[in-house]
Amino acid sequence: MKTHEGVVFLRNDPVLGKIIDRVGEFKLKKHNHHFAVLVESIISQQLATSAAEAIFSRFKALYSDFPTSTDILSTRKTKLRSVGLSGMKIDYLKDLSKHVEEGILEIKKLPKMSDEDVITQLTQVKGIGRWTAEMFLIFSLGRMDVFPVGDLGLRKGVQMAFSLKELPKPKETEKFGDRWRPYRSVATWYLWKSLQKFDKIG
Repeated sequence: MKTHEGVVFLRNDPVLGKIIDRVGEFKLKKHNHHFAVLVESIISQQLATSAAEAIFSRFKALYSDFPTSTDILSTRKTKLRSVGLSGMKIDYLKDLSKHVEEGILEIKKLPKMSDEDVITQLTQVKGIGRWTAEMFLIFSLGRMDVFPVGDLGLRKGVQMAFSLKELPKPKETEKFGDRWRPYRSVATWYLWKSLQKFDKIG
């Protein structure tokens, strides 16, 4: 990732420059096991971090190594439910695995696709929406110019950075992001880190 160039570029922005000085070095852990990232994303949806981590840990303990799509498809629903997964999330995991097994979702090809093509590919899977796909682009593929305007944390970061009275709507947030192209992922990370609740984000 061309993160250094991104930080240098963004430091020239009068608003983001102050946040960069306060937050410090850009540190984003890139997760290369793409299937595992998608599985964890589905499991973690709408759960508190501690609960998501506990369920994901119990899920992994069902297998000797991280499960393949074949492994998940062959695992009984009752066994998956025993680790705390809801029926809906089990269906989502099975659907993801089915897409991979049938070659509808070719995970190995995702790194070579454009951002929008990746989003289109991923959102055909039940339980994966645009936000999850955008997080995948940032944290798994290391894409530099993703701006997830549907993300509440990002919008809150923009609100605080620009001292806005109200939380900006996604379309308004998009306009603020135009000034940070082509490094909006880096800008997003710094805006997240400017909020105390996101101080542990990788």
